[in-house]
Amino acid sequence: DEFYVHKPTRALVSKTLGGKAIKMIYGDAGLNQSGTLEVATPEAERTRFSLADDEVRRLADMALAIEAHYGRPMDIEWAKDGETGELWIVQARPETVKARAGHVAARYTLTAGGEVRVTGRAIGQKIGAGAVRLMANPAAMHTVEAGDVLVADMTEPDWEPVMKRASAIVTNRGGRNCHAAIVARELGIPAVVGCGDATTVLHSGEPVTVSCAEGDTGRVYAGVLPFTVEDDAAVELPEPPV
Repeated sequence: DEFYVHKPTRALVSKTLGGKAIKMIYGDAGLNQSGTLEVATPEAERTRFSLADDEVRRLADMALAIEAHYGRPMDIEWAKDGETGELWIVQARPETVKARAGHVAARYTLTAGGEVRVTGRAIGQKIGAGAVRLMANPAAMHTVEAGDVLVADMTEPDWEPVMKRASAIVTNRGGRNCHAAIVARELGIPAVVGCGDATTVLHSGEPVTVSCAEGDTGRVYAGVLPFTVEDDAAVELPEPPV
């Protein structure tokens, strides 16, 4: 699920329902199930937002207090107690991507259209192209070459060395804060996440272009399409009369 909050007023600007295909539950000792289990999320829970609006605003208050304390943008993780409903902050670290961007940004623009193979959420604003490389587990890492487009159901932390070789990342599952999205931002490469069927629609070896330069929707096009890259120096804009 995705929630946007206006920082000065704490107003909830928008919210988008996520997929939430699986969830983790405690095993049943009576059935000889130890530890935790991953199970399919019931439809009633998948179609319900994970947080109430007042909880979103409380989290926003916490985030702003943490940002004020450290005096810089922060990347914050949180959890909600499944029994008491209490909200907890579990980690806060300096945000590194936007903070180090400076005043020069690159503008990527596709100069030709093509067949859209899959779509998902765009991470970043860049464009990457290369041959598709499907990867189901770390054992296939050796198949990924520099410039390939890494396609997977989801990525995991131990995949990061091979993710550095990719020109773009595409996943079936995940949102703007999933592992693939975070790593793609850090590496400065485009990613399209939450496509649903990328690993079945796309085939290893086929050339594709991954575009995150067309708004919130990321698109994976068939073939290597031409695109341009321009560096935009930030300029002082006049204050709007509103």
